[in-house]
This record gives sequence, C-alpha cells and structure tokens, in this order.
Amino acid sequence: MEIKNMYRELGISDKVVDFGEEILDSLKTRFDEVDKMAEFNQLKVIKAMQKNRVSTECFNSSTGYGYDDVGRDTLEKVYADTFKGEDALVRPQITCGTHALALALMSNLRPGQELFSPVGKPYDTLEEVIGIRPSKGSLAEYGITYAQSDFLPDGSFDFDDIRKKINDRTALVTIQRSRGYAARRSLKIEEIAELISFIRSVKPDVHIMVDNCYGEFTDEKEPLEVGADLIVGSLIKNPGGGLAPIGGYLCGKKEMIENASYRLTSPGLGKEVGASLNMMLSFYQGFYLAPVVTAAAEKTAIFASACYEKLGFNVSPKKEEKRTDIIESVDLNDRAKMIAFCRGIQKAGAVDSFVTPEPWDMPGYDDQVIMADGSFVQGSSIELSADGPLREPYRIFFQGSLTWPQGKLGILSSIQALVDEGLLTL
Repeated sequence: MEIKNMYRELGISDKVVDFGEEILDSLKTRFDEVDKMAEFNQLKVIKAMQKNRVSTECFNSSTGYGYDDVGRDTLEKVYADTFKGEDALVRPQITCGTHALALALMSNLRPGQELFSPVGKPYDTLEEVIGIRPSKGSLAEYGITYAQSDFLPDGSFDFDDIRKKINDRTALVTIQRSRGYAARRSLKIEEIAELISFIRSVKPDVHIMVDNCYGEFTDEKEPLEVGADLIVGSLIKNPGGGLAPIGGYLCGKKEMIENASYRLTSPGLGKEVGASLNMMLSFYQGFYLAPVVTAAAEKTAIFASACYEKLGFNVSPKKEEKRTDIIESVDLNDRAKMIAFCRGIQKAGAVDSFVTPEPWDMPGYDDQVIMADGSFVQGSSIELSADGPLREPYRIFFQGSLTWPQGKLGILSSIQALVDEGLLTL
C-alpha cells in the first residue's frame, strides 16, 4: 500500500509527509495513554446505557408536546449516570453551547444576585449574555451583576482576590474549563477540584457551575465528581460524537436542572414537554461513540502540538502535557499565516474542501474571525476545524477530527499551505 501516493493526490508533498512521520515516532506513548482513557470512558458510557435499559424503543421519535417520550427521558438518565449528576436536560431545543450556558445562568440567578468568575473573562459569546457588552436580554438588564478574578501572572489562581470578591450577593460561580479565545491554559480536573474546594471554604452554599465544553471524556472524572453542582455543554462538541446534528446538555443538581427546564419551556411544564423530533438515534449513537471520537480529536491535537512546536511556534498545551480538552492553540504571529493555516485545514475536509475560508464579522465577537469548518454538521467543533479572532498574536485554535487519519491529513495540509504560500520552510 503506497500511502504517499494518496497524500500526493491530496496535495501533500513527500517532504511534508516525511516530516509528519518523524513527529509521529515520538508520540506512541502519548497515543497509548489517550487510547486507554477512551477505553475507560467507553466502558463508562456502555455501563450507563445498560443500567438504564436502552432499547430500540428509545430511538423512536415524538412530536408536538412530546409527552411520555421514553427515549428522551432515558437519554437524560444515561447522561446523569455517566457524568454523576442527579438529573440532566439533553434537548435538541438547546441550539448551541452558548444557549446552554445562557439557559443555566438565567434560570439559576435572580435579580439582585451576582455571578462570579474566578478564572477571568469568559468566552467571547457570553459577554453579551452577561452584559459585559450591552445586549438586549442580558443578565445585567435583569439586575444581575458580574464580578471576576483574573489569573496571577504565573497562571495560578488568585485566591486572595477570589476570597475578597465572593460576597453576600454571590449566588453562582462559573468556571470555564477550556481556554476559549484566551491566552490562559485550560483547567485540569485536579485544578478545578482545588478551586471548588477553596470556594466552598469561603462560601459553602454557593452554586458552582462548570462550562464543560470541549472537555468531556478527556479524563476519568468529570467536574461533578470533584464538587461542581452543574456542568454544561454542547452536543456538536465532544458528547455528540459527530452524529448529533444539534443540541446541548445540562447535568447536575436536580433543583438546578428543574430551574433550567422551566426556563427552556415554561413554568409548570419543565421537562415534561419537548419533542425529540427524530433526533434520538443520533443522540444515543453519538454519545456511545463520543469517547473514541474524542480520543481521535485528542490525538490530532497532540500531533498538531508536536508538529508546530518543532517548527518553532508557541503551542499550548505542549505535546507531553496532560490534556483536559481537545483544543490546541498555535501562535502564528502573522495574519497571513493564520489565514493560510485555516485554508489548509479546509482543504483537508471531506465536506466543502473546495471552499476558501475568509475573515468575517461573526456574531458575538468584537474582531473578525476566520474559520475552517468542513464539517457534516455546521459549526461542529468535534469535527476537523480551526478558528480564531484576527488579532495579535494571531493565535489559531484548532480542534476536532472524527477520525485520526483525517486529523493527521488536516495538520499536514495546514503545514503544506504555509509552505506553498512561502510562509514556512521545512
């Protein structure tokens, strides 16, 4: 089998392929670790499905009100058991990760209370939800205030400032696990546990929520197992396994899930309504596949880290570091390089490979954003994708890949694009 011929037909030169093979020789131990984690989490999901007696009946669809939807209700029990929550809300009516987070915040905060982030400013799209940037319907418009503590210069938690800023009005603490479009690192489960323990020592009864986007199935434990009250995520990221076409989830304390269900539907209706609309098979099968799909994305991220560090770029996390999400950042330090990187990723896609990514004014962002997204599900970042705001240091955020071979092709294609445009010499 002459794989190099296939790569040549896909526009990848022998020199770039050979560079990738040299990098791969150093990654066997890391890939073995990822595979063991995938095995553990795959067994965890199967155990939850068996416990809740998932059957073919669960894949049937409901319409209208969705009363007595066995598949929907069973799926929420599977999520609760897998992530160690009291209850879960897993619905196609939750349109994206930002919607899931807004739902969690708006349902569990009341006027006069305060939201607090001990890990700096949250993801860009939440700024309008909170009211950091004025927007109609924000928390600020309802009299809910916001405070934050930033990381110390060495990247550690500012415990002194956190203690000072937690007050009588602090009702909900939000912890963003992944870095988003920030310079700071993503948070490991052990670090989340340490932070939650400290917050509890300051205010034992405060509710703590973790934005779990991009982090599911990258570790043996999820944030609920280290003290969080609520975790929130998107089904077009890790837990959807690449098959869920839409949706989001909340999992955790029963009361907080109930509050969210009343906000999603209506007071008095809550979880009892909400048709599954032919989504159940893809939701179940996607969740079943999620651990191995996440592992493919992790391997791709590790490969990207190793390649671009070897090429002299600043990467985070480093290839040898324990991962807590599927995101890899690369500081390209040049607008043209950032655009070329995205075009290389796009060219490697199975879908829309002929499309040329261009910077655009994406809703929810201050800066223009460039995005490579040749995905089966629009915007699905568990699939091969890369994006970032066009601002210094021109940091690209790379994530996803449903399979490792596609992920490998994507990274090699990004390198080839830089070489072809005279922006990189191997």
